[in-house]
Amino acid sequence: MKISGKLTGALMLTALVGTSFGAHARDLTVVGFGGSVQDAYRSAYWEPYAAEKGIKFIEDTTNGGLAKQKAMVETGNVTWDVVQMEEDELAIACSEGLLADVDWATLSSYKDSDPAMFTECGVGAIVWSEVLTFDADKIKDGPASWADFWNTEKWPGKRGLRKTAKLTLELALMADGVARADVYKVLATPEGQDRAFAKLDELKPDIQWWESGAQPLEWLAAGSVTMTAAFNGRITTAQGEGRNFPVVWNQQLYSVDYWAIINDSPNHDQAVDLVDYMNSTAPQKRFAETIPYGIANQKAMAELDPEVLAILPSAPDNLKEAIKLDSGFWIDHGQELTERFSNWVAR
Repeated sequence: MKISGKLTGALMLTALVGTSFGAHARDLTVVGFGGSVQDAYRSAYWEPYAAEKGIKFIEDTTNGGLAKQKAMVETGNVTWDVVQMEEDELAIACSEGLLADVDWATLSSYKDSDPAMFTECGVGAIVWSEVLTFDADKIKDGPASWADFWNTEKWPGKRGLRKTAKLTLELALMADGVARADVYKVLATPEGQDRAFAKLDELKPDIQWWESGAQPLEWLAAGSVTMTAAFNGRITTAQGEGRNFPVVWNQQLYSVDYWAIINDSPNHDQAVDLVDYMNSTAPQKRFAETIPYGIANQKAMAELDPEVLAILPSAPDNLKEAIKLDSGFWIDHGQELTERFSNWVAR
């Protein structure tokens, strides 16, 4: 999940004396997508880990993409160790040899975790979703589907959508009546792609495009959009700040982000240990209680208060009408659809 960070550049998370891992060429560096989820990583994982191990710890942010990882591996100047990545980019980076191939089954936390959250090069970091939200203080009878989102006659005003083909074309097809189970089958055809863009044409004059996870909630609070697509964790953060922004779980589009280790990291063993720590029961429970994103550790899930579990994207009730982001589809079709989308937005 790409979320632009509140941080600029790399920040020293903590500086303690000594390390149980021996000398390193540089300090362990972990990279996330910033924002409220990175705040949760820091409090649930990174600060406790640094204190427990007595290490110097560097924190950085990324907006995604593989250019930096590729440059690091190709030049032999690897300055990142553990990196948060979206599923499709993880798969591409793994196939290109940019990420370490780790036997995740050797992790002490593996036995307590959902095996589906492990891939050749990554461990599931969070289950997140893009959902619909609005200001319930201003709209009493609010939208309940993406078809409602497109209904500007009943609910006039601007709509916030993420400025990417991925996570936007799927919404357009659902708004046009395509069943959840058929979205990617339809989108894989030229006719289906035309259908998605035609549906976007209907809404284009009313769309306000967002590029960072913070923007749609800021716009909703300011009243510059009537409703918006947004990341579920961001909405919950806004709720904690007193905003009456409901999460519409119906037709949520959810996915998994992963922790990966950059190939040839000089801190490889320590990076694996950090991933193991982040995936273990107590830290995972602490994380889910801090921000409502799904977790890999099933033992931690079982220990969550029912009220906490109910607001996770991976809660059984929230998955009933959900669609999982098809990363394989976007690996196959991402370039062509991204180019078409960019040209369409620019017109």
